[in-house]
Amino acid sequence: MSNLGKSRAAPARPSSTIVVLRNAVPQPEMLLVKRRAGDAFGETYAFPGGVVDADEVAARQYAIGTTSDQANRALGITHGALEYFSAGIRELFEETGVLLARNETGEWACDKPEYEALRYKVDKGLLPWSEFLKTQGLRMSFDVLHYFAHWETPHELPKRWSTRFFAAELPEGQSACHDGFETTDSRWLSAAEALEQVNAGHIEMPYPTIKTLERLRRFDSIPDLFAWALKEQEAGIGLNRLDSLDGLTRRGLSI
Repeated sequence: MSNLGKSRAAPARPSSTIVVLRNAVPQPEMLLVKRRAGDAFGETYAFPGGVVDADEVAARQYAIGTTSDQANRALGITHGALEYFSAGIRELFEETGVLLARNETGEWACDKPEYEALRYKVDKGLLPWSEFLKTQGLRMSFDVLHYFAHWETPHELPKRWSTRFFAAELPEGQSACHDGFETTDSRWLSAAEALEQVNAGHIEMPYPTIKTLERLRRFDSIPDLFAWALKEQEAGIGLNRLDSLDGLTRRGLSI
């Protein structure tokens, strides 16, 4: 694309995605959700996530574990990093029910029947995320998010995203379930299993998801993966920019 074309490209919307992990043998499993038809990357399996919204600023006050300066350094930006952290945790809750937040005694939020209705309200904008956290006495646990990658979608797309990738472990006592609206299916798979299903033509994934799985499949434990993510941060995480629509999603291709 010419420089003129790029200058007219839609701005890339800030967004976050979280690779949720749980212990398994021989390798950790990762939560993948299927996007509904008609959405961006519809009918593909990807990690839960979505765009940063205006309420993330208000929600930041209901968080523990990471300061603004620490988050900015990790993401390599001068301001606004905590909004990415909040968006990732919020979107994860909306799409899967997993809640990376602690109560007033420091314990993980547990699965509650009433959270299902509140999850729907947060997702539909009927209940601000910050208000949900306040009324439920919860604090997002920013310290459990391990930043490791940054992807941006092609200039040709009418809607574009600049997405920060985080990894986190599934909290004890919680379970995951797709919401049935934005996400229509969910699967726990190791990175190797997920790539095998793509290669076999059973499922389709966005290209950044595939490349992420390729990077993560070498880890046999969650602590090892987190240690690697920290080294990536210390070395400085660059932007992976997709300059073409070609290969944006794949089904049944060799990796």
